Amino acid sequence: MNVFERIIRREIPAKVVYEDDDCLAFEDIHPAAPVHVLVIPKKPIASVDAIEPEDEALVGRLFSAIRKVAAQLGLGNGYRVVTNCGPDAGQEVMHLHFHLLGGRTFSWPPG
Repeated sequence: MNVFERIIRREIPAKVVYEDDDCLAFEDIHPAAPVHVLVIPKKPIASVDAIEPEDEALVGRLFSAIRKVAAQLGLGNGYRVVTNCGPDAGQEVMHLHFHLLGGRTFSWPPG
């Protein structure tokens, strides 16, 4: 069981900012921006590469949750959504998750 599954089960504390039947959003413990929230599915999916056709609606709900959290946190001027897929991309927890970053201006290209 990975750390995100343990957060979902409330075995590890997290600062939850949003939750519904399918998704959980909580503050990142190592923020890279003034606002840094992780949005995850409650269903264990390892990464973007592990999304199956039956997960398409769930992924859509994750993006709806991202929009709700961004509005809740006052990110009306913009925000960035990032996901890493695999170790070479920097994915540390093998559970699909989206980084919602905001509260500052971002440059392009990213690291």
